Amino acid sequence: MPDWLPDLTGNDKPRYLAIADAIARDIKSGRLAPLDRLPPQRQLARRLRVDFTTVARGYVEAQKRGLIESRVGRGTFVRQAQRKVRTAAAARRPELVDFSMNLPPEPDDPLLLARMELGLEAVGQDLVALMRYQGFGGSDAAKDGALKWLAQRALTPAADRLFITPGAHPALLGIFTTLARSRDLILSEAITYPGARALAAQLGLELRGLPMDEAGIDPDAFAKVCAERTPKALYLNPTLQNPTTLTIPPERRAEIVAVARRYGVPIVEDDAYGFIPVDGPAPFTALAPELTWHVAGLAKCLGAGLRLAYVITPDARSGWPFAAALRGAVVMASPLTEALATRWIEDGTADALLRFIRKETMARQALAAEMLPAGSYRADPLSFHLWVPLSPPWTRSSFVGHMRASRIGVVASDAFTVDGTPIEAVRVCLGGPTERSGVRSALEFMAHALTESPAFTSSFL
Repeated sequence: MPDWLPDLTGNDKPRYLAIADAIARDIKSGRLAPLDRLPPQRQLARRLRVDFTTVARGYVEAQKRGLIESRVGRGTFVRQAQRKVRTAAAARRPELVDFSMNLPPEPDDPLLLARMELGLEAVGQDLVALMRYQGFGGSDAAKDGALKWLAQRALTPAADRLFITPGAHPALLGIFTTLARSRDLILSEAITYPGARALAAQLGLELRGLPMDEAGIDPDAFAKVCAERTPKALYLNPTLQNPTTLTIPPERRAEIVAVARRYGVPIVEDDAYGFIPVDGPAPFTALAPELTWHVAGLAKCLGAGLRLAYVITPDARSGWPFAAALRGAVVMASPLTEALATRWIEDGTADALLRFIRKETMARQALAAEMLPAGSYRADPLSFHLWVPLSPPWTRSSFVGHMRASRIGVVASDAFTVDGTPIEAVRVCLGGPTERSGVRSALEFMAHALTESPAFTSSFL
């Protein structure tokens, strides 16, 4: 389409954005078709009577949106929409997914998928270099990307306190190994993330759960244990907690920090969901940097397959044994994964993906509020799971068995209970590959169960 000329009238955005908007509009209307070649940038700048850089920025913006692609020596072309449809379809293979895992909603917007794929293609240009061994803790470029990402939560650690690990689990393994030895005491919430329980068991640590209320762990109970024993760390999942969905408010965070400082107890902050709230409480590492090991995983705020976590240590010295422990276990984070995450952070794709997850999560929580009996569950508008206490005659095992036929994952409270008898409750996951229509159907199924006796809902013959 060498004669293509965008209509910029009526668009009060900056000219470069208006050019990208015009490309999107003309693709949607059919004026521009897949594989159409756009005019050279200098030629279009002359015709529009704008600076060359304006057109160049417009093309870059359109490329970020997944609308066009540049081919060296050939020009700029409209991307093939059919390829995006296949990509979206191929991404949805529920039979390969464990629905009991707490996954963020998966993107289905063709433009966002195309933008993600552009980043993957760009990373592919350096495949040979990315297949080499690299030093532990992340490359300089990956650390720059991590610092840009962490700055969204006002976290600006020195580079020697920042480590990039292949996911939150290895990070927690390295932290627990650094802080404790077999039979040492680690404290946590009474109902906590199963991964922490598994790691403590693997290392032979004693994990004790602290009593909780609507604001999180009881600071007095925390202080009492510290006075009687010498806990090596306090593990917390403080924002949109898995599984209860609670977020520890600022006042309670300050009380917990005061006790930790009094007794010199390190805080291990598993901030898996910390980036999802737009304006959440300050993380513990901002309140007590000298005590806190901060783990900012990307699995819950971008995608579970992006196995990467940014770890902030209390000081540079703490990082030495941590790096030694983790280097022996995992060698390094995948350079390919590092490069992709860094690319997405730098070009804005990560922010776009995070915005999608927030928007879709709120829509799914709105469905839950519409369809489930009032007061029958605990949730947050930005959590992609529910915590559902059960009333007799339902038991957690009977409810999990009944919901097995649905397209959402339900996990009994046993998996999250640190000690004592588990309460009759389940975690319900609303994310993953299930589309919104499937979530609605599953919630209808669940709402019926919550208002009926197990005897009336049994499907066994």
